[in-house]
Order: sequence, then C-alpha cells, then structure tokens
Amino acid sequence: MSLFKSIATFGSFTLLSRITGFIRDMVLARFLGAGIIADAFFIAFKLPNLFRSLFAEGAFTSAFVPMVSQKLATEGKNQAISFASKSISALAVLLTLFVVLMEIIMPFIVQIMAPGFSKNPEAFDLAISLSRITFPFLLFISIVSFQSGILNSLGKFAAPAAAPVILNIMMTIAVFIFVPFGLTPAHGISFSVTFAGFLEIIWLAYFLKRQDVVIRPQANIRQILQDSEIKTLFKRITPGILGAGIYQINMVVDTIIVSLVGAGAISWLYYANRLQQLPLGVVGAAISVAILPVLSKYIKEDKNDEAKRVQTQACEYGALLAIPSAVALIFLSTPIVNILFEHGKFGRLETEMTSLAVIAYSFGLPSYVLVKALTPNFFARGDTKTPVKYSIIVFIANLCFSLLLMKPFGHVGVAAATSLASYVSLYQYLRGLKKRGYWKIDWKLCKEILKISICSLIMGGIIFAAEYFLNQEYQNWLLLVYWKKLLILVGLCMLGLASFVIFAKLIKVSSLEEILKIFIQKTKKHA
Repeated sequence: MSLFKSIATFGSFTLLSRITGFIRDMVLARFLGAGIIADAFFIAFKLPNLFRSLFAEGAFTSAFVPMVSQKLATEGKNQAISFASKSISALAVLLTLFVVLMEIIMPFIVQIMAPGFSKNPEAFDLAISLSRITFPFLLFISIVSFQSGILNSLGKFAAPAAAPVILNIMMTIAVFIFVPFGLTPAHGISFSVTFAGFLEIIWLAYFLKRQDVVIRPQANIRQILQDSEIKTLFKRITPGILGAGIYQINMVVDTIIVSLVGAGAISWLYYANRLQQLPLGVVGAAISVAILPVLSKYIKEDKNDEAKRVQTQACEYGALLAIPSAVALIFLSTPIVNILFEHGKFGRLETEMTSLAVIAYSFGLPSYVLVKALTPNFFARGDTKTPVKYSIIVFIANLCFSLLLMKPFGHVGVAAATSLASYVSLYQYLRGLKKRGYWKIDWKLCKEILKISICSLIMGGIIFAAEYFLNQEYQNWLLLVYWKKLLILVGLCMLGLASFVIFAKLIKVSSLEEILKIFIQKTKKHA
C-alpha cells in the first residue's frame, strides 16, 4: 500500500470518528453549555486523555510499533505476537497500579489541572468526582492503542481509526439515557467514557482475530519485566512520554492557565480545540501513523534514500492538507461554531469567544501537522531522547508565551501561545534532522509549500468575498434559519475547495497532481 493510500485509509476513518465527535460535542454543548458543569466535565475528560496521549498513543506506540514491525520483518508473525502479548501484559499491570494511585490523589491532581477551581468549591468537588469516574478509561484505551499498533504494523489501518467512533456514540447516547438519572448531566456522560474504552478493546480483538492474532495475557509479570526486549521497550518509552505528547502537554498548560481567566474559558478552549483537532487528527495523526512502520522498515533495511523520499512525501501531503484547512478555519470560524454549537445553553457570547480561540489555534495547525510528520523519523530509529529535549523547550516556550499573552488577551492569548510554541517545535525538528543527516528540507519542498500557501490565501480571499456578499444580501446570514445557514456553510466550503484545487492545478502543485492521479486510476479501475 502506498503512503498516500495508507494516509487516506486511516484519515478517512478518522474523519468518520471526528464527524461523530462533532455530533457528540453538539449534544454536549446543548446540554452542558459552557459553565461550571461543562468546565468540570472537560477537566475530567481531558485528564485520562492526557495520559492516553503521553503513554498509549505517544510513548508506548512510538516505541512499540517500530519493534513489532522489525520483528514481523525479521523473525516472523509468531515472535511478533509473543512480544506483543508480553508488552500488553506488562502495560496492563503497571497502568492498573497507576490508575489506583491517581484515584487516591485525585483532589491534588485536579488542583494542579485547574487551580482556578480552588475559588469555587462546587466546581472543584464536581471535577474530582467526575475525574474518578473517567480515569479508568486510561487503562482500557492504552490496551486499545497497543492493539491498534499491532494492526497498523500488519498494514491494517481502518479498524483502529474507526474505534473512537464507539466513544462518540456512547457519550451521545449517555446524554439521553443516563443524564435524567444522574446527579448532574455530566455524571452519566462520564460513566459512558469508561465503558466505551472497554467496548473498544472488544472491537479491536475481533479484527485481530481475523488476522489470526490472539493476544494472551501472561501472569508472570516479574519474569516479563526482566525480559531484555521488554526492558528495551521501556527504555524507549520513558523519554518518549514527553517527546510524543507535547501537543497534549501544551493543551494541559492551556487548561491550567485558562482556568484562572474565569468561568467558561476552559469550555471555550475545549470547543475551539475540537475544531482544530479535525484537520490535526485526520491529517496529522494519519501521516504519523502511516509513516512510522514504513520508515522503520526502510531504516532497518538500510534504504536511507527511500526513507528520505518518504519523509519528503509525508511533509508535502501534510502541507497540502493542513495549510488550506487552517486558512478555511480562520475565515469560517464564526459560522462553523455558530452552526455546530450554538444551541440550548451555548449562546452567542460562547460562539464569539470560541471562534476567536479557533482563529488563534488555526495559525499553528500547519506546523503541528508537519511536526507530526517529522517526529516518527526519530522514533523509527529508536531515538526517543531527542524529541524529549525538543519537548522541554517547547513546553517552556508555551508556558512563557501563555503567561505573557493571557493578561492582555485572555483565553485567546493562551491559544495563540500554543500556536507560537508549535513553530518553535517545527524549527527544532527541521534543524535536528538536518544536523544528524536523517533528512533535510530542500528547495523543491519549500517551493511546494509556498505554492500551497499562495493558493490557500487566494481561497481565503474568495471565501471572505463570498461571506461579505452574503452579509450584504441578508444583513447577517447567521441570523437565517438553521438549515439555510448549514446549506450556505457547505456551499462556502465547496467554493473554497474548488477554488483551491483550480489555482493549485494552474500553478502545478505536484503533491495535488499525485493525489489526483491516484483517484483517477482508482476511478478507472472501478469503472
């Protein structure tokens, strides 16, 4: 499977999960709004997802996938499955102990995550209660991440990418089934989070069995931890916790600082981040997941030219998809937030505050996607220490920018700080890869990114002009009935996409040409 097809497969199913995620967030916005209950729930939801990004989808996966891929290539499927079984067994025991510890010290953790809650005992107690309900989700979803890593190593990307749909469906259903019986609307939703993690394990176990892969937990944990391969795995995991999860770490910094801004600020950033996560999750995560086993294979076979070619290709695809997405979000932030979330307890003020944060986050979207494409180059070589060094610098930069910008710009300044820190991260990765001789950005790629940027700005100008015309025609088109607003937004998105493709074709954006060729060939094949 080509790199683009792998990205497209993972990305399309991730898109499905993001769409169901938006439906979930629309329901949450309607029932929770952006007040104290919403802020407390988003702290509880963010907490296990932070450690999921650090441990499971970050450090564990980045260390685990290259080792499994290399075992599949050199020792065969049985040895790879044996290694996976030992890894998951060790992971489950260690994370169970960690979850128990966190349940005990949860008041202290919430105090760190949301220091602003200390002024509101009701919000503080609610956040502790909800966090204790959601935190076991970490154990289940970490096992899911290992299952996904095995499937990805076997070239199967669809089922792992679709797994988050289960979480979105469960949370949406919980609003209508459990909310009437809970202490607050957030309690039933919190229980659904943990239950969804268990269902995802069952989902992926089914697809592993279809590949003749059965993971059998092993009881002798002491013996497993003494295994040389497991020791190697954990040596790579330890520094990778920071390296792979810097985006989530920065999001937590945002949450900690913005809790000091006032009620509703955490929720504004949450909803804005959810919008940014659509292109970041679909594009950035898809590229990161697809490129890691490919790079691991080429590096193991000492095919350095092929590895560099794949890295360049990944950056081209990342820029092609991320830059126009960022421009579209900037110009369409208000109507998107209005149509998705402005219902029930989520009002006009919440729309304005959230859309400003969307704009601030969007400026950093291209750099974060490119970092997602570059990070696997280190992990594929077993180098998890270098990303840690970069992450510490980015963490400090984000913290400094946030403290500097929070007072004059509030929650928008905190979001803008994250975007600024992302460019610090990108600079480090470009410099580090070049310095080590792993890969360097060449003039052809710079020229490609410049072309994509020009087409994206033209697209943004066309969208802006169309919105100006609509506002002249309808006074304010966001005051129209819902279905008309939705049709207009879809029309604006299609206009933007069409204008980008036309201008990209005119100035010959090569990565777009490659993608169009693949689609044309596929269409002819099925004709």
